Amino acid sequence: MRKLVFACMAGFILPICLIAQNTKGAGNTKAKTSTSAAPVGHAIEIVLKPYKNTKVYIGTNYGRNRVLADSALLNEKSEGVFKSKTKLTPGIYFIVSPTYSILFDFLVDESQHFKIIADTVSINTFQIIGSKENDIFKAYSKSINDLGMQLTSLENKYKTATNAKDSASFKELYLTKDKEVKAARTNVINTYPGSMTSFFLNVMQRPEAPAMPIINGKLDSLYPYYYVKNHFWDNVVFNDNRLIRTPFFEDKLDEYFKNYVSREPDSIIEELQYILTVAKTGKEIYPFLLFKFTNKYISPEFMGQEKVFIHLFQNFFAKGDTVLLNEASKKSITERAYSMMANQLGLAAPSLIINNPENKKVSLYDQKAPYTFLAFWDPTCSHCKVEIPRLDSFYKASWKSLNVKIFSVNTNFNEITAWKTFIQENHLENWTHAYQTEEDLNKEIKAGLPTTIRQKYDVFKTPTFYLLDADKKIIAKNLSLEQFNDFLQNANNKSAPKK
Repeated sequence: MRKLVFACMAGFILPICLIAQNTKGAGNTKAKTSTSAAPVGHAIEIVLKPYKNTKVYIGTNYGRNRVLADSALLNEKSEGVFKSKTKLTPGIYFIVSPTYSILFDFLVDESQHFKIIADTVSINTFQIIGSKENDIFKAYSKSINDLGMQLTSLENKYKTATNAKDSASFKELYLTKDKEVKAARTNVINTYPGSMTSFFLNVMQRPEAPAMPIINGKLDSLYPYYYVKNHFWDNVVFNDNRLIRTPFFEDKLDEYFKNYVSREPDSIIEELQYILTVAKTGKEIYPFLLFKFTNKYISPEFMGQEKVFIHLFQNFFAKGDTVLLNEASKKSITERAYSMMANQLGLAAPSLIINNPENKKVSLYDQKAPYTFLAFWDPTCSHCKVEIPRLDSFYKASWKSLNVKIFSVNTNFNEITAWKTFIQENHLENWTHAYQTEEDLNKEIKAGLPTTIRQKYDVFKTPTFYLLDADKKIIAKNLSLEQFNDFLQNANNKSAPKK
């Protein structure tokens, strides 16, 4: 029996824990077995033995997260009703016990007036009366579960086979049974083309890669890849709110971006622009997708992909979609976007004129070197205490011989003594050390200017690293020290004169 785990959707933009889909009328209905009200909103009757005088719940998915959508109080006869003037978003739902165990799945379509009868003693024999969609879904689920058990059995036999003959036999039987599974899915899709079960099966499907064709006497090895990519979303339209009421849509979306979309920002932007434009009319799916992509690319996995976040800000949030945010999130996303705009790859690093340990002004642009490594760190930061000495090890081992200069910035003006002590104890020699005074920071804030360190250089965590070329253009950022080292070695090899 599955346990319902409430997952908070933590993110930079939308840190929210969804508890209920409906806030009005949910969970406060009196137990009864019938309703004479007009068919508006939803009224799903339930008999769930042996539970009495207790609450049970309807749950659903919001992407990967499981959430509660409604509750009902069962009476002494185990009867209750999930009822509200608001309709549930159509999709896959499940009944949840008083102890938050998931009992079984069912569908909710536009017609949300039906009855569920179940007993936990024989939970698989539950009945749903008055819902044709659930008749189709239950029949398919039963057949596919039976086939799935047979597939699992054959797979286990294949894995434990002790000789080649048995192994080949079980593999052949497995492939035959797998064809039956696919045929069962195809049969439902063809027999009930407009049903929700058919819709969900289409969402779940992945196109099978065809054989490589021969073009001009050579195998076209890329054809299967592009075929799968071009047909990955067949029969799926991104403005359909039912997509997020499934446990599998978000996984398929992530699979697509991982395996079929280049890591180059422009390729990602092209895909996102299409998906979000199509999804715009979906009341629930659109904000879900916009926040998902925003949270992903505001702190991207690969260097340069913050360009994707800036595109999202400029083309969606800045054009009115900030109405989806509360004031605190609106302020945060706007400030972060403007911070990132100032330090993109290929741009000149923002001017940085701050104080050295002797409180004399030093300028980043006065550092004459083929490469300048810019390090923002805090002497009280535990991670910095590890990374800054490691940076010095790379510098002394090879970067110094490559004529790299390090411009080291203390981001904590309250810890000047600790900063100087750390520099001395770790022998951080031949670096330019500097910090911004509290007075200079307050002048920027009072003048309404972007703050030099936090906003111009997007320093929201420490340490933060940049690599600049001879003209102080940003050529690498947000990498590990090992990756910066590889970058420098490769760049040096490319620039070295060929013999």
